[in-house]
Amino acid sequence: MKYTVLAALVAIGVFLSGCEVQPSADEVQQKQTETAMQEAIREIGMPAIQNYREKRMMKMILELRDQEDIICYAYAFSEVTGKFTFLGKCVGYGLPYSVQYTNPEKLVYLDATLPQPDPNGLFMPDGLSATWIMLIDPETKKARPVYFEPTLTVVPFPLPSSIVVNQ
Repeated sequence: MKYTVLAALVAIGVFLSGCEVQPSADEVQQKQTETAMQEAIREIGMPAIQNYREKRMMKMILELRDQEDIICYAYAFSEVTGKFTFLGKCVGYGLPYSVQYTNPEKLVYLDATLPQPDPNGLFMPDGLSATWIMLIDPETKKARPVYFEPTLTVVPFPLPSSIVVNQ
């Protein structure tokens, strides 16, 4: 019995070794893109970035967003009037509703790539359409989470009254 199973496995192996697996269209395109990008790097090279101004600016923005009890001002923009409507003071700049606290993906294959969290430990979304803001309740003076879907602007200072409907 052992020899029959072994012989069958060997026969399957010999049969499969003669079969040629065709790469998928995605695999072909991926290989062609990689070849083209390698050629571009050889011909053009990488940009000669020396000051890293944008990276420094992003670092500063992340650090400023992390300040304890930063008070901002939340406004909704009206495309009808072309003006902002003051919603109230809030703590921080708001958080896209689709931000993930934990990694939303898991490792399936060893050659897979996984997203990394931002330095603040969150997995930021590709886009956003809704935002959580910690609006300060005018009565209790305590920050409370408010879910907001329209276009929202949050700034660390009051906007000029010339562009705000009610302030």
